Amino acid sequence: MEANILNTAGKETGKKVKLSEKIFGIEPNDHAIYLDVKQYLANQRQGTHKSKERAEINRTTKKLKRQKGTGGARAGSMKSPLFVGGGRVFGPRPRDYSFKLNRKLKHLACMSALTYKAKDKSIIVLENFQFSAPKTKNYVDMLKNLNLDGKKALVVLPAHDNNIYLSSRNVQRNKVTTASELNTYDVLNAHQLVIVEGSVAALENRFLS
Repeated sequence: MEANILNTAGKETGKKVKLSEKIFGIEPNDHAIYLDVKQYLANQRQGTHKSKERAEINRTTKKLKRQKGTGGARAGSMKSPLFVGGGRVFGPRPRDYSFKLNRKLKHLACMSALTYKAKDKSIIVLENFQFSAPKTKNYVDMLKNLNLDGKKALVVLPAHDNNIYLSSRNVQRNKVTTASELNTYDVLNAHQLVIVEGSVAALENRFLS
């Protein structure tokens, strides 16, 4: 599978790059994608939720009324969940939502997501570029040249570039990541995947080595 390489002006450079069929042309595994996305979202949860139960409420333990003869149900404490201000029954407690997935399964899920993007022709290969200084205008102009203005775009760099990251972080519906940190959720969440030329080899090294 070959793709034309564009420059930051949105023009074809005349060069092409080969996208490996072993990454961008596999048989997608939907269940692997489901598990990987589920793990990603679970790992985002802080798990700090907490509500007070009956034993943790600071209220009087004095018996409210006599046991019999009132015509109503028995009541022995204001801490009861039946009263306003009482403890909650089986309330949420702090917990860790994260769970483990095998590396091979996560790789399969990410390659499946990349395959879907390739089938939808939602991948742009961009020649290697750098910014001399952090400037959001330069980054926004690049997106406009690639017809990505207002679209969800995921830019994949071969390695971390601080100037590009700082230039992009205030741009909505946009994310910059590296080939080593690329994950299934971000690939599926983006309308268009922009792979910088040097990232192609980095992805092959990550998934095929």
